[in-house]
Amino acid sequence: MSEQQQNNVSAKELAGQNFKAGYNCAESVARAFRDLLNLDVSDEALRMASGFGGGLGHAGCMCGALSGATMVLGMLQGRDSKEQSRGPIYSSAQEFHSIFSEEFGAACCRVLNPHEFGSQEQRHTCLKITGTTAELLSKYLQDKQLAPVK
Repeated sequence: MSEQQQNNVSAKELAGQNFKAGYNCAESVARAFRDLLNLDVSDEALRMASGFGGGLGHAGCMCGALSGATMVLGMLQGRDSKEQSRGPIYSSAQEFHSIFSEEFGAACCRVLNPHEFGSQEQRHTCLKITGTTAELLSKYLQDKQLAPVK
C-alpha cells in the first residue's frame, strides 16, 4: 500500500478491507497496523498471526482480533532482550484487553460470535469486531502516545 493510500484510510477501514480480502481477524489487524505505521515487519513474520483466527484455530478462545492487536502492541513495545522489562508490554496488553472486554462484553471468540464458522452471520460479526478492534487500538495508541494512527 502506498503512503498516500495509507494516509487516506483509517485503521478500522484497512482492517476491514483485509478481512474482506480473506485474511482472518488476527491477520487483518496485524497487517493493517504494520502498513499504517510502516513497521519493519515482513509478510513472513506476519504469518504468525494465521493460527489465531477463530479464537486460536477455531477453538473459540481469545478473539483473534484481540490477539492481532496484542501482536501490534508487542511490535511497538516488545522486548529485544531478556534483560529488558516486561512491564510496559504487559501493562499495555492487560489494559487493552480490558478496553476490548468493556466494548464487547467478553474476549472469548465463542461468546462474541456464536454463529457457525463460515456462515454469513459469522463473517458479518467478525468483520464488525475486527474493524472496531482496529479502531479501539488506534485510539489507544494515540492516547498512550505509542504511535500516530488514524
